[in-house]
Amino acid sequence: MDKTLLATHLERVERLTLLTQPTPLEKLERLSQTLGREIYIKRDDTTPFALGGNKVRKLEYLGAAALAEGADTLITAGAIQSNHVRQTAALAARLGLDCLALLENPIGTNAANYLENGNRLLLDLFGATVENVDSLENADQLLAQVASRLSVLGRRPYVVPIGGSNALGALGYVRAGLELAEQIKQSGQHFAAVVVASGSAGTHSGLALGLEYALPGTRLIGVTVSRPDATQRPKVEGLLQQTAELLDVPVPVDLKIELWDNYFAPRYGEPNPATLASIQLLASHEGILLDPVYTGKAFAGLVDGIERDLLGKGPVLFVHTGGAPALFAYH
Repeated sequence: MDKTLLATHLERVERLTLLTQPTPLEKLERLSQTLGREIYIKRDDTTPFALGGNKVRKLEYLGAAALAEGADTLITAGAIQSNHVRQTAALAARLGLDCLALLENPIGTNAANYLENGNRLLLDLFGATVENVDSLENADQLLAQVASRLSVLGRRPYVVPIGGSNALGALGYVRAGLELAEQIKQSGQHFAAVVVASGSAGTHSGLALGLEYALPGTRLIGVTVSRPDATQRPKVEGLLQQTAELLDVPVPVDLKIELWDNYFAPRYGEPNPATLASIQLLASHEGILLDPVYTGKAFAGLVDGIERDLLGKGPVLFVHTGGAPALFAYH
């Protein structure tokens, strides 16, 4: 495996420059003392775009592709409180494009905060057009239908998949994996595990590929936020293969996908008591905010892994993918 080869192939794919420097890698000093284990955090919640979050890394590539195709409208989909839709709408505003978002209510709530606050409020500020749908189970089909409808009207739509999670979008986290590997080397630490939320799979699969090329044998644990291992694993492994093919590199034979699926209940978008406890724990010890959909559940997995001695010996690293605006929707 040659990380130089991987980096060279990445440079051949056009991208926007929305991130100009690596996001920080920090030690959580107070929380480490409380839990009796050294814990570090990769701060992708601090990306300088639309209140931060991981989707900006994917949108660097997807946005460049949209411009290359002469698009005038970005079309995407997600939950009403989708971080991805929020950042896609912000990118459209920055690029002078329109944005049309299909939104579903995955938890079936009528609470005003969920329907109007948080990420949903920001969509209005970014000038996005919203269409509510009953379900996004057939999201690709719905997005294609919207694209056809706009094309008939003379528009030039570009479809951004849910979560930005196709092979092109996942390149953002291949790059992040190389970035993180360099930070790990500079830290002088040997991490027992890296923990990240695993949802639409672009972040997880891209990070897995980048880390395995740059730091072979790094244990990466994806904590599922919406589905069990049986249905999440094909998504991660399939996207991993597609991303490697796009880069024209092999998937490393020793790369193992590890998923923890005990923390997503009761369903996507609905926090459980462990999620809420994790949000409170990190906020009260470090002043860092997790969200109730992704990072709160993933951090609950990390804390439980420490308590149950499932993470081996040595420091643990958490990749914080953002999402704090959703907190205001879950009051």
